Amino acid sequence: MDRVDYQALIIQDIINLESRGELNLSPWYQRRSVWSTPQKSYLVNTLLEQKPIPAIYVRHYLDLENSKSIKEIVDGQQRTRAILSYCKNEFTARHPNYSKKLFYSQLKREEQQTLLLTSIPVGYLLGATDADVIDIFGRINSISKTLNPQEKRNAAFSGEMKQFCLAQASSRTPFWRQYEIFSATDISRMSEVLFISDLVYNLMNGLSDYSPTALNKMYTEYDDEFDDRDTIAAKLDRIFDIIGALSPEKITDTIFNRQPIFFSLVMVLNEIPRISTKRLSTIINDIDERFLSEENRSPSDDTFKEACASTTQRISQRRIRHDYIKGFF
Repeated sequence: MDRVDYQALIIQDIINLESRGELNLSPWYQRRSVWSTPQKSYLVNTLLEQKPIPAIYVRHYLDLENSKSIKEIVDGQQRTRAILSYCKNEFTARHPNYSKKLFYSQLKREEQQTLLLTSIPVGYLLGATDADVIDIFGRINSISKTLNPQEKRNAAFSGEMKQFCLAQASSRTPFWRQYEIFSATDISRMSEVLFISDLVYNLMNGLSDYSPTALNKMYTEYDDEFDDRDTIAAKLDRIFDIIGALSPEKITDTIFNRQPIFFSLVMVLNEIPRISTKRLSTIINDIDERFLSEENRSPSDDTFKEACASTTQRISQRRIRHDYIKGFF
């Protein structure tokens, strides 16, 4: 193989190539299309939000029998199929301008034009033989790292619940950093997405054990549709607005910078109709002081401290922390 030449094709160009029979989406070494509708919808949503997707790799060859120049998709078949099928009105996707998912035909003319003019990165494999293509295809699809449960969940799902939790977590990145709930390393391993996922599960089902199995079930159940997204989003916005009104040190310099205890604070605030910033600040100070003090401790103080130090994600510990914190309100 000579080299890889990186260029870009707009989506309209890809549509034109397919309509002219100049796009080979099914080379003999490619597996058949297996993407689910939520996966395809998520890919299109990424494009509608003008966010990047991985490059598509193409081998260019001549079909002498039919006098055509053919572009063979070496890697990116399913991405390409998803784009083409959306533009054929075969499924809906979420556009940032609308609350509901839309077919391509339901987009405004200027929104359709923006999508069709979106550039897709393409790597052209120049001078690639069949052996080169097989080697490259194998290399591209074998690069991986050991994934934690949330990263596996993120890779396995592409639907409504995954998109919701990811958007809720990523939109609060300044908060996570300013209030030191998650470090840069935590965020790089999707710890904040796991936190939001667990929080969403508890907001929907009541205070519960942390359970990877339960979170996977939630992602599965709400993969196609998540009708309560606006309700849960409003709850999260309200809670984080309340906490965000505090000066950062009220979290960073107290026990509430520990993720399990911060989780308990969030769940308690969900049950409190209204509270002033001053009152919340006082409560946080009181709890922190009693936690750190060795004098005049009550049995409930000791029980709370034990619940913060032991297995912190079980329902028994969560319930103790929840009731103790709520008692200050």
